[in-house]
Amino acid sequence: MKEFRIALIGAGETGTPLLEQLLAAPFVKMLGVADIDVQSPGMILARQHGVHVTTDFTELAAIGEELDILIDVTGKPEVRELLRKQMIDSGNRHTLIMHELISLLMLSLSAGKLVESKHVALDYHA
Repeated sequence: MKEFRIALIGAGETGTPLLEQLLAAPFVKMLGVADIDVQSPGMILARQHGVHVTTDFTELAAIGEELDILIDVTGKPEVRELLRKQMIDSGNRHTLIMHELISLLMLSLSAGKLVESKHVALDYHA
């Protein structure tokens, strides 16, 4: 593997700091960023770096097996459920859906302190 091919769902307070780190990593290729707010900080940052942006997160899941990791930092259980269903229905056994808790762990490790979530529900079932 020469690079990690990644897409990000959620480009607000949690997603933007993560996106900054991903864009700075020479071993990461960002395939897309999704958010419902086209003017969110992460969407603006992604566009500035020539990364595909969309308001439809299922578009990123539809990339298929060319996508290694799909990071979901929306904090919305219904998004996670739809992503899992789409992966199962498409037969995609390659792409890993990364939960927001793992993203918070990564951000906390790089910050050297605990990074809190802005979202209420981080479990798999609301």
